[in-house]
Amino acid sequence: MRDSSPRTLVLSQAASLSDLRRDFSLSAAVAGIIAVMVSYGGPAAIIFQAAGQAGLTSGQLTSWIWAISIGSGLCGLILSLIYRAPVIIAWSTPGAALLAAGWAAYPYPEAIGAFVFAAVAITVCGATGLFGALMERIPQAVVAAMLAGILFRFGVEVFTAMRATPLLVAPMLACYVAMKRLWPRYAIVATLLTGLIAAAILGLLDFSLVEASIARPELTMPSFSLGALIGLGVPLFLVTMTGQNATGLGVLRTAGYQTPGGPLVAATGALSALLAPFGSHGINLAAITAAICTGPEAHGDPDRRYVAGVVCGLAYLVVGLFGATLVALFTALPTGLIASISGLALFGALISGLTQAMADEARREAALITFLLTVSGVSVYGVGSAFWGLVGGVLVNAALSARKGGAA
Repeated sequence: MRDSSPRTLVLSQAASLSDLRRDFSLSAAVAGIIAVMVSYGGPAAIIFQAAGQAGLTSGQLTSWIWAISIGSGLCGLILSLIYRAPVIIAWSTPGAALLAAGWAAYPYPEAIGAFVFAAVAITVCGATGLFGALMERIPQAVVAAMLAGILFRFGVEVFTAMRATPLLVAPMLACYVAMKRLWPRYAIVATLLTGLIAAAILGLLDFSLVEASIARPELTMPSFSLGALIGLGVPLFLVTMTGQNATGLGVLRTAGYQTPGGPLVAATGALSALLAPFGSHGINLAAITAAICTGPEAHGDPDRRYVAGVVCGLAYLVVGLFGATLVALFTALPTGLIASISGLALFGALISGLTQAMADEARREAALITFLLTVSGVSVYGVGSAFWGLVGGVLVNAALSARKGGAA
């Protein structure tokens, strides 16, 4: 009698090396490489911005990049082979934005402790199904408003940078708008290239100190404090699960892949917990880059698109090994370029957050309170504004819901 348990089905469909050779295609490989380019083209700039805000050393920053790159590569490579689907893993871009906004308030070991906490919570939720039950109690509009509040500052800084260096930022913004109209998938990559060209013409680039070197990860023992767990850990958990994992799984579902979500989320959480002491703030299911690898452009046959996930994972591993070189490259870039590409890369997530926050008319006031509290940057008892925005939104929503219920 045939064993049809999920474990047996997974093992039976896992791709072998011979399968990979047979199913390999140039289009899928290129899709995987482009996905990595997009990942580092814009969102990586947010990491450098967060590192600057937190005052990380060059070694800590290199270790952070190594950890999220190796984690994304290993997890994506293995899951794509096991499930024979283009499972694209990336680091949490909203999470990095959250860190840029509030990391400076906490010592580095306490931030590492918050990363471990968030990763363990994600693992438990993915393995047990608690995530769905938890999110049912928090209105989606409130969570979306918190995310929009976190990202708002990055959008504003695009135009702040334009005021400081107009000849650098204006061509980037023009390229972004044109590419969104003509070729939206490559808008961020093209905008980054435009920024590099403009910076070179203006004499703002200096790569004289850049040299290829292997990344050396640094181990930091986590320290757990209530302020960091609540101010960083809880918001990081929420934005990763709602802004990344839920969206990433939706991309897979839209493309027709019925890969089980729980094991994918649990795998990213477990690996995030292992890599957190090296600086990883968390890896998760990708959304934007996943769309590149799950669509027909990767391959006409959906059963052969998993190759894009494999190539993407391998490319991440290569980048991770040379994380120190990436640090040197980004250090040589002007601050206006990094601020602009960071903000533009987050426009889509900001639009999505604002749209979802205001879509539910009954919860618009609660969402607005959440958004404004998060943007305010208020900190109480060492806990950052993202958490207080979430709390404020939930309380206002409960109060207004009770009032309407009583009136009815």
